[in-house]
Amino acid sequence: MAEENNAQEKQFSIQKVYTKDLSFETPNAPKIFREKWEPVVDFNLGTHVDKLDETVFEVILTVTITVKSADTTAYLVEVNQAGIFTLDNFTEQEIGPMLGSFCPNILFPYAREVVSDLVAKGGFPQLLLAPVNFDALYGQHLQQLQQQAAGSNSIN
Repeated sequence: MAEENNAQEKQFSIQKVYTKDLSFETPNAPKIFREKWEPVVDFNLGTHVDKLDETVFEVILTVTITVKSADTTAYLVEVNQAGIFTLDNFTEQEIGPMLGSFCPNILFPYAREVVSDLVAKGGFPQLLLAPVNFDALYGQHLQQLQQQAAGSNSIN
């Protein structure tokens, strides 16, 4: 009986964390460096999941930042931070939050570091992204899906 309990034990592991893609652009350099620095930051997040096999998933966290100063684009940064995760013996209800919240939460500090390094190497003041509540974002995503489903059901 102990073997049956061990066989059904949930197993989560990180196989790999890596930067899948990145982009840094300073379309108005060098002019932007001579202007007064009054940054306005536009910050966007996205996630994408690919199932690699029955229990292995690639999760990609996309961080996109556009910074303008006096209506002039100073820089654009996009980072696709990815990880390969094994989720064994999780139910369908558990896999969603793991891939939609828990894994992106693991990836975010890596993406945050890449963004900070790119911005500094681009000649701009360091940009430190604030922590993100991925649980709340995942909850909002589920709520949007429910509203869309309710909307499409009312049309039929």
